[in-house]
Amino acid sequence: MSKRASSTRSTTSKPLERDVIPQGTDVPDSDLFFNRELSWLAFNNRVLQLAEDPAVPLMERVKFCSIYARNLDEFFMIRVARLHEQVRGRVARLVPDGATPGETLDKLHERILEQGRRHADCFENQLRPALSEKGLRILCMKDLDADGRAQVEQRFREQIFPVLTPLAIGLGRHFPYISNLSLSLAVLLRDPVTELENVARVKVPKELLPRFVPLKGGTSFVPLEDIIAHHLDALFPGMEVLDRGLFRVTRDADFTVSEDAEDLLVAVQTELRQRRFGDVIRLEVQAGMSPKMLEPLMEALALEPRQLYEEQGLLDLSDLMSVVSTPGFAELRDPPWTPVTQPRLKAEGDGGEVGTVMSAMRRGALLVHHPYESFTTSVERFVTEAVEDPDVLAIKQTVYRTSDKSPLVPALIRATERGKQAVCMVELKARFDERTNIQWALALEEAGVHVVYGIPGLKTHAKAILIVRREGERVRHYVHVGTGNYNSKTARLYTDLGLFTTDPEIGADVADLFNFLTGFARPKSFRKLLVAPINMREGLLQEIRRTLDAHSAERPSRIQMKMNALVDPAMIRALYDASRAGVKVDLNVRGICCLRPQVPGVSENIRVVSTLGRFLEHSRIYLFERGGETRCYIGSADLMPRNLDHRVEALTPVEDAQLLAQIRDLLERGLSDNTHAWVLDANGTWKRRSPEGEKRWVQGELMERAVRMAQASSGRPLP
Repeated sequence: MSKRASSTRSTTSKPLERDVIPQGTDVPDSDLFFNRELSWLAFNNRVLQLAEDPAVPLMERVKFCSIYARNLDEFFMIRVARLHEQVRGRVARLVPDGATPGETLDKLHERILEQGRRHADCFENQLRPALSEKGLRILCMKDLDADGRAQVEQRFREQIFPVLTPLAIGLGRHFPYISNLSLSLAVLLRDPVTELENVARVKVPKELLPRFVPLKGGTSFVPLEDIIAHHLDALFPGMEVLDRGLFRVTRDADFTVSEDAEDLLVAVQTELRQRRFGDVIRLEVQAGMSPKMLEPLMEALALEPRQLYEEQGLLDLSDLMSVVSTPGFAELRDPPWTPVTQPRLKAEGDGGEVGTVMSAMRRGALLVHHPYESFTTSVERFVTEAVEDPDVLAIKQTVYRTSDKSPLVPALIRATERGKQAVCMVELKARFDERTNIQWALALEEAGVHVVYGIPGLKTHAKAILIVRREGERVRHYVHVGTGNYNSKTARLYTDLGLFTTDPEIGADVADLFNFLTGFARPKSFRKLLVAPINMREGLLQEIRRTLDAHSAERPSRIQMKMNALVDPAMIRALYDASRAGVKVDLNVRGICCLRPQVPGVSENIRVVSTLGRFLEHSRIYLFERGGETRCYIGSADLMPRNLDHRVEALTPVEDAQLLAQIRDLLERGLSDNTHAWVLDANGTWKRRSPEGEKRWVQGELMERAVRMAQASSGRPLP
């Protein structure tokens, strides 16, 4: 029997026997694949565990509390919305784990309620009191002294009351439009003349005013909704306020642009306008809301019981990020980190000045690891040098997500003004960044930059910069291919890799990639790059098969991968085949993992860890060791059907021996982390590691390593 005997393609479901399963035996898909949505929820649970961890600095715990809430909002707007759409459409197709959309929704509801109770308890009973002890207080109106009340009264009269608009519900009036993720107060009123009871809605205008209103001194805050609730008599004069309760709606925010769209910019702008009116997917209410207020909301919004989420304490804790940004309190935060300049980008001599990126590239390929190494003195300098260099003929760049103040996009405008060809592939469909990208695209076009909006049926997620430079009688391609967005803000928060190279074949491939994006070219193959949706899927599958075929007891093969998500069934089956052949497979998956590890006879040679922490792990690495050969790719793609089949993605090989050693070191450190890492078992449980000897923390080790290398390159003594 072949080493690559198929795992199974059965869709029946039965309990998985924990005996060793002979190769080629049919195993139900439900026992081979974890549910995608429940796996994502397990990832967000790991974020919540960091908020609950007393070993994490207090302000960082508040940050994770906010991130948990923001993550969950996006999950509802996209993934849960899609499940409800499938239920309405009577979609009966089962996902690999065997669950129907309705069954998945029921499980999500149950688990999110449980996590929500922990989330509220963490903030209300742990973080809020701990912050107060340190002098940073989030107060209720009843907690204020006379001076505090006077400050709030003035703020209400001058700034808050003028922007409030109470809206009646019922009495023959149209139910008011409630915007996505907005906070609202439901107010139960009685008319003392008619003795009739009615419900009104007051929007909490946190888009216009601070959600947490600061008092004098800037270290005490009052929630905006608490101030409004305290002053309801001013909004409803002559009425009796019987009850009040806070609520929040989440709407479907997903959209699809037709492949037949004649003008992609117009199509995306139209869909953005429609997004405001997406179906309501979730209703969050403050615990204890009166049925007299809750029932009209549920009826008007046409919601099912599993769409209702009752929350203890404050709603919308994603807004806590404004509290995290309060100046001071350094002792409650992680120690500050300043990225260092990659040693090879420093000029020779004692000054340590930044050298030219292109001159360093001519001496050989180099790898930059953010945020340990500086994005500013590598990627941004690469582009700004090219703008200033009179021998540079063209600059081409992809933009998926970038910051409002990014210097990269304005650099393309300056390049055009200097007579260079500047090309920018702006992905208008980058979810929740569409408006920013549209603004950049229009500004670039107005300045004369060649702007391409991508291919209607495919998102362009590849991260690539191409510089074309005249050198004597020929031109040379200088290329950057990265794992992360060209965003200076996230480059300080996300861990990403970037390869700088003048390799002629990689340069030619990237040039072909841009021609594919900007013109009608459709290359059938590439020299070295793996590009989705053209050759990436088959290229990675071939690498797995070659590694499997080369494996022997005398010369064992190994696969190591690091990614954000592992979902694709074909890739998972290929990894099962490798495991069954005896190949050791080590996976570091930050988020979703549908692969079930440690199943005897199927995946006992597969280990899955997940690393979270101070920085968001974002790099994608695919490394194959076999028969004395190592193949390694880095780039933009996770192993998900959308990345492999429905996006333009790029993975570049890393071939230099020294750079490969750096990547192996990075992978091994991540797999050895025992403070901010979790291990996945065959039952789907993520168990957090704890040190049983030497403490290992990959992000801390890489910060220390970056500092040591920077000091060594500058000639300063090591600590």
